[in-house]
Amino acid sequence: MGKYLVIVESPTKARTISSFLGNEYEIVSSKGHVVDLPSSKLAVDTDGDFSPRYTTLPAKKKIIADLKKKAKGKEAVFLATDPDREGEAISWHIQDKLKEKGRLFHRVIFHEITEEAIKEALFNPAELDLKKVEAQMARRVLDRVVGYRLSPILWKKIVRGLSAGRVQSVALRFIVEKEREIEKFIPEITYSLEADLNYKNSTFKAKLRKYKKQSGIFKKKEEAQKCKQELIKSNFLVDSVQTRKTKRKPYPPHITSSLQQEAFNRLGFSAQKTMIVAQQLYEGISLNGKNSGLITYMRTDSFSVSQKAEEAVKKFIAASFGKDFVLEKTYKHKKKKGAQQAHEAIRPTDPARQPDHIRQYLTDEQFKLYELIWRRFTAAFMSEAIFEQKKVKIKAGSALFSAEDKRMLFAGFLKLYPEPQDSYLPDLKKGDQLKLEGLEVKKHSTKPPARYNDASLIKTLEEKGIGRPSTYAPTIFTLIKRNYARRERNALFPTDLGIKVADFLIKHFNDIMDYGFTADMEKNLDKVEEGEFTWNQILKDFYPGFQKQVEKVSKETKKEVVYADKKCPSCGGGMVIKWSRKGKFLSCEHFPSCRYAESITTGIKCPTCKKGEVIRRRNRRGQNFYGCTNFPECRYTIRSLDQLKNTS
Repeated sequence: MGKYLVIVESPTKARTISSFLGNEYEIVSSKGHVVDLPSSKLAVDTDGDFSPRYTTLPAKKKIIADLKKKAKGKEAVFLATDPDREGEAISWHIQDKLKEKGRLFHRVIFHEITEEAIKEALFNPAELDLKKVEAQMARRVLDRVVGYRLSPILWKKIVRGLSAGRVQSVALRFIVEKEREIEKFIPEITYSLEADLNYKNSTFKAKLRKYKKQSGIFKKKEEAQKCKQELIKSNFLVDSVQTRKTKRKPYPPHITSSLQQEAFNRLGFSAQKTMIVAQQLYEGISLNGKNSGLITYMRTDSFSVSQKAEEAVKKFIAASFGKDFVLEKTYKHKKKKGAQQAHEAIRPTDPARQPDHIRQYLTDEQFKLYELIWRRFTAAFMSEAIFEQKKVKIKAGSALFSAEDKRMLFAGFLKLYPEPQDSYLPDLKKGDQLKLEGLEVKKHSTKPPARYNDASLIKTLEEKGIGRPSTYAPTIFTLIKRNYARRERNALFPTDLGIKVADFLIKHFNDIMDYGFTADMEKNLDKVEEGEFTWNQILKDFYPGFQKQVEKVSKETKKEVVYADKKCPSCGGGMVIKWSRKGKFLSCEHFPSCRYAESITTGIKCPTCKKGEVIRRRNRRGQNFYGCTNFPECRYTIRSLDQLKNTS
């Protein structure tokens, strides 16, 4: 069947592409990687050149056999896996499995799954980029070496079954350190004054900025009250009015990190959910019986947009909103460090395909995410929003108040990307007398730092240069899956086990946990792709010192034993605190000869049965909740510790 074989990763992508091409092409899916490092052993030559010993994945043996069968008699094989390092490596491994004397292989890149893009790519094939393959191999080997050497130490020193990762451990450190910042936080109380003023039956608010040449912020309530009593008797006069026009630039199109952040903030999507839904939009959706990819490739850190796409979106804006709404000068957004400029930003494949027009073909999640991408991309090429800003200074005795006014004169990109903007003041001029209708002392308390959520953690990882677009979502997913962190009311909390692991790694492997070290390692991986480093030079520089530290910690560090103030009811021995993948528990010090163990509870009696105590549990999805120790006889559950305390 067909003269050419096209190999992609995803069955959905294969179906979409099949609908664009004729009988000359046979489209098949590899369903991801076909080879990898075996899970049962290190499989890296650490005594030599660090060559990986790849093995065929058991589940892929049948797929490889089928690919070989379909490749027979074909004039050429087109390797069309995803346009990133992982995709390049998959194509390289497939070529290695299918290579045969005289067989032609071509690498084709699909940044979008549309008929025009697919045909153009097939008519302009390239060769495999071996530097990308080597960069992926360096990352895979590096992560394998770190994980394979660190994990057994965690087993010995904390609990069996734990694991460590180069990027995930640093992300865990962020979460743990944030929790400690919150624990140490001491709120600072201050007081301010806010006046309700009236001018020609129009009331507005003004804030005290200065009082007797000092700041308008008071540390003591008595001082604020004294100021209030003085100012109540004062005349309030407009001292100055300053007006100026300002412009706001549109946001750049989405890249992976910004999409994950906005999808979390606006839609409540986890990073993992965002990428799953984006993958569906990229690979193809059936629109009235015809499959089409709706967005470009979603793992990207580049703001670049093709000239053709820019022209198309500007044409749509002019037709839909008017020429005044078309951005005259395209902004050059700041390039991310290490960004792959061959990639494009995340954008709709057809800007004229408005979300509402295709809503009937999409799930609710697909529609929401597509609308987010479409609006952001379209707004990026709309003109600036124009505002008139007014700042009014008001004198009252020895005090100076201020009030601000912001009016939108021209919506520009905010026509499509609305945000609350306007605040109005009456038409004031210098010398106008104002009527004081109220003067309120306001109490302010500084707030503790906010815990990380998916969006803020991804932003931090990106700013620090840790990880890359393809790693953000898997990193958060892994931390939760391994019970190093939990997600509660969208915030990321470190678990007791996560804190224990992070503290151990920081103490004994500070290089691995250091932000700068991890970021520099990412830069070195980029340099492999750019041809500045050989792939195994990174390992040669890193491994000797790392292995020496592993051996030292393994020999010199004893497993920490923490005794609880309790005796074993079975044998009378001491009870010690231990950690499992489910959290902390108490165990007899004489284990395994004595196997008595018990959960560490909250100390709160179950409000339903009055017999059991409430302990923290995890459901099948890895989410934490609190339940009775008498389960299943008593099925009392509650979501959070705050609720538990409020009901106790």
